[in-house]
Amino acid sequence: MHASFAELLQMQQTQGGAVGAFTCYNFETAIAVIQAAEARQCGVIFLISEKSFALDYGPALVAGLRAIAEQAPVPVCLQLDHVSDLGLIEAAFKAGVGAVMADGSHLPFAENIAFSREAVAIARRYGGAVEAELGRIEGNEDQALAVQSGALTDPEQAAYFVAQVQPDCLAVSIGNVHGIYRFPPALDWSRLEQVRQAIPTPLSLHGASGLSDQDLEQAIARGIVKINVNTELRASYFEVVEQQLESMRATLNLLSLQRRLIEGQRQIVAARLQVYQRALPDR
Repeated sequence: MHASFAELLQMQQTQGGAVGAFTCYNFETAIAVIQAAEARQCGVIFLISEKSFALDYGPALVAGLRAIAEQAPVPVCLQLDHVSDLGLIEAAFKAGVGAVMADGSHLPFAENIAFSREAVAIARRYGGAVEAELGRIEGNEDQALAVQSGALTDPEQAAYFVAQVQPDCLAVSIGNVHGIYRFPPALDWSRLEQVRQAIPTPLSLHGASGLSDQDLEQAIARGIVKINVNTELRASYFEVVEQQLESMRATLNLLSLQRRLIEGQRQIVAARLQVYQRALPDR
């Protein structure tokens, strides 16, 4: 069933645990996410990358993912991830997403506020939600590149930013990155706690693919209620293709390959959801 972004986050903020947000470049990933979420009986978020949506068939991808969401036995929200173009944000809401991640983190502080406020205004016209970012989460959502962490979220700035922008969620930078970590991540737990104390807004953590279960549990315990996963899913996809392609080439059994792709990603999602929901009673 299609679900509200804000309701999913508020429910997790009340109950504990975190919502899993998984980047879906295709239907195999979306089906894997639904299968894993159904087993846990928890809501999830389909993330759509900015580059995917910007393609000619981007709106068709949204329509297909929304159809899967509407037929799902668990709550699902569609979110356009890391978009810095207001035109794309409006187009995404017109196409049927329930939320956008309006990324003005590359802008000076005042300009980030102005950009994020405009994104919120657009979202409200469509009954949608906005996740904003303060600090700078380095890396590339679509490629696995080794990077170092960027500018960290300042708690005092976060309080002012949220008061001015009124986002539904804030992505924090506490040493996390997109893609592959160049060095073992050292997350700034004290900073996260200060941000959590400074604002009531639900917090999200990006770059979870390179973090340990212990790090994720620590993040949730300190106020994170949404966690994004992308790199691990793409790694599983390529691993299955590499392992299965030669043996399946003779028969061109595409359905069998698709089943393997779904199962490989389902295992990744299931393992992540188990960690995200560990604080909750068994379902």
